[in-house]
Amino acid sequence: MWVFDAETVSSELVRALRGDRSQTALSRRLGFRSNVLYTWESGRRWPSASQVFRLIERTGRAPADAWRGFAVELDEVDLTTREGVADLLAALRGGARVSDVAERCGVSRFAASRWLRGQAEPRLPELLLLIEALTLRLADFLAALVDPEELPSVRAHWRELRVRRRVAFTHPWSQAVLRALETERYRRSRGRQSHARWIARRLGIEDDTAEAALAALSDAGLIRYAGGRWVTEPIAVDTSTASIEARRNLKAHWASVGRDRLLRDADGQFSWSVFAVSEADYENIRALHVQYMQSLRQIIDESDPSEVVAVVNVQLFRLDG
Repeated sequence: MWVFDAETVSSELVRALRGDRSQTALSRRLGFRSNVLYTWESGRRWPSASQVFRLIERTGRAPADAWRGFAVELDEVDLTTREGVADLLAALRGGARVSDVAERCGVSRFAASRWLRGQAEPRLPELLLLIEALTLRLADFLAALVDPEELPSVRAHWRELRVRRRVAFTHPWSQAVLRALETERYRRSRGRQSHARWIARRLGIEDDTAEAALAALSDAGLIRYAGGRWVTEPIAVDTSTASIEARRNLKAHWASVGRDRLLRDADGQFSWSVFAVSEADYENIRALHVQYMQSLRQIIDESDPSEVVAVVNVQLFRLDG
């Protein structure tokens, strides 16, 4: 997890959201008679989570837009209400245990439980801790609201994160290599042969490809060599914030891998269905597609131990334009 000072980031975020507006004018726009923006920016007081989303809304941003790259459905949720915040945290929580969330946030289990159950509303610093604890993607949330360069305590982490994410696009097999390093079989394989060769045989790729991926992952700080083997770092490498072209190329890579495995008659599930349905049912199928991927991610997040490295290619597209 990213270690950060939640109160410092909170102050910087409020200041960046305010922009060129005066503290007094924005305080009044939010419905306060006093200069509440001064107390928030100075850290004397903190807004509740719902007040934060109201601040986001009053500064010309849509609160739900901050979550577009996250696997949560919030179209019907009003984040400027206490109930909406509770719905958000429930969606982000998934199957995470209260004790784990409390430990990641550095708070008591009682406090974490009250936030996650909607019995208490977190303040801004606590909200930031919860987002990082539940998603490992606080930086993405912040970047969806303001330019991370405007947040001094976030700037270096964001630049480093962007470098790490480029690895997935410059070395597409690096994602699979990371997963292979997490398996129990790899952890028991030390000393038997070169690590690159072991991974290459395991994934069915060339030794040079595995070697290049390991080097790129190491340079980006995503893995380190310790105790005679490669160890993965607990850093979320999300690709949803990349450019459309970069994401398209990565999708094409894995589609190509699937085609290659199919032609080699490799083990796997290769299915298709060509059909004609109503416009309404096509939208229902699209929604089902999203639900499937969300359920898949939840199973993956909760699965232990890691024993199998796999890829899912799920395609749905219109043939009639």
